Amino acid sequence: MDTLTRMRAFIDVVEAEGFSAAARKIGRSKALLSKYVRELEDELGALLLNRTTRQFSLTEAGHTYYQRASEIVREVDSLADAVRESSGDVRGRIKLSAARTFADAPIGQSLIDFAKQHPDIVLDIHLDDRFVDLVEEGFDVAVRISRLENSSLIARRLGPFSIKLCASPELLARRGTPTRPQDLSNMPCIVDTNGRSLANWRFKGDGEDSVSVTVSGPIEVNSPMAARAAAVSGLGFTILPDFIAAPDLASGQLVSVLDDRILSGSGIFAVYPHRRYLPAKVRVFVDFLVHWFRTRDAA
Repeated sequence: MDTLTRMRAFIDVVEAEGFSAAARKIGRSKALLSKYVRELEDELGALLLNRTTRQFSLTEAGHTYYQRASEIVREVDSLADAVRESSGDVRGRIKLSAARTFADAPIGQSLIDFAKQHPDIVLDIHLDDRFVDLVEEGFDVAVRISRLENSSLIARRLGPFSIKLCASPELLARRGTPTRPQDLSNMPCIVDTNGRSLANWRFKGDGEDSVSVTVSGPIEVNSPMAARAAAVSGLGFTILPDFIAAPDLASGQLVSVLDDRILSGSGIFAVYPHRRYLPAKVRVFVDFLVHWFRTRDAA
């Protein structure tokens, strides 16, 4: 049995957070995966995993080995992808991170359309509204909806994105319409805790600088869909992605306010780590998304 096979088994177990889950995911027996990991530990002369009936965790050596082994396996797979691409054969698995908001919105159809067009590529989609560490957690690519910050990642812009400050007509009739961002500090607000600013909302200031307003209200929730529902019910003002707010704005259930004070510069991006060999499957996926959004925006 070669080291690379044992290495892959160890990575599968770590990423699935257990032998049973990994066995179900990759279609191998739990006993076989356990054997591979045990042989790897024997080969290294170090314990990589703490195993108990109730808990699964990496040892310090296991954590270090997982990070380096993941990089090695990705490089091996990327090199294989490059060779396959030259023969027109692109296949494999893409570990993708995306926000639940993205998948639940109409633009999430882009992932389904890709899967239909590329049956030889498996999309392993992990939906999480937090910003994952692509390298640390072994992701091939992520779709992010945000203002892009400086990082060591490569990013390709897929499409525009904006936010809306929204409230129900009933709330506006009861509390009034804010005429400047600072008015929100005395009004009920619904905070989506997925946002990096949390309860400190940023707007365009009177000059070139932005202004931060601390808000509070009856609900704080880590879901823009839940924040939207609360706003429709008249519980407070909230900030929503434009593609989530659009149907309610069109129907009149929500009204956007302070449109001239909303910060611009956000977008939808595909981001991926710097690598010596960019896997062909990742390039095919990102190229597909760029084309999908370009076609959608032109429609």
